[in-house]
Amino acid sequence: MLNKFLPSKYVKSIYDIKPEELKNKGIKGVITDLDNTLIEWDRPTATPKLIKWFDEMKRHDIKVIVVSNNNEQRVKAFSDPLGIPFIHKARKPLGSAFRRAVKSMGISREETVIIGDQLLTDVLGGNRAGFETILVVPVAKSDGFFTRFNRMVERRIMANFKRRGLIDWEDEK
Repeated sequence: MLNKFLPSKYVKSIYDIKPEELKNKGIKGVITDLDNTLIEWDRPTATPKLIKWFDEMKRHDIKVIVVSNNNEQRVKAFSDPLGIPFIHKARKPLGSAFRRAVKSMGISREETVIIGDQLLTDVLGGNRAGFETILVVPVAKSDGFFTRFNRMVERRIMANFKRRGLIDWEDEK
């Protein structure tokens, strides 16, 4: 059961995810979380560095869609200026938003990776739906109200993985 929380890969930030590596693995699309994955949960717009990362993905013909549990106003304000499609109120870890995202990109599940900062929503939802998942370290040290509870549970799960030798990452979440 706990293995559903184990990501395929763990990186410090989305900037460690290179389009060339994704292409070499047959990945044509990225489903990414928004808050604390791409930008801080309380930052309204993309940073210049993040815009450059999106441009690199586009240059390599990798489609990107934002799938967030947040409300439409929050996700739209971030995504629209960048011309990036999005799904709001995704109800992760349920898989329906992931399936809608893949369908809208016109690619298969096997050609898609899910990137997020939470085990209980992004990784669990992606793994349950059969996707490759990449866990990133949250970009902010603070979290919104509901995420704080998730982080406590995640720390216990990560400690369990470490004890069982399932992870050997230097930094834990």
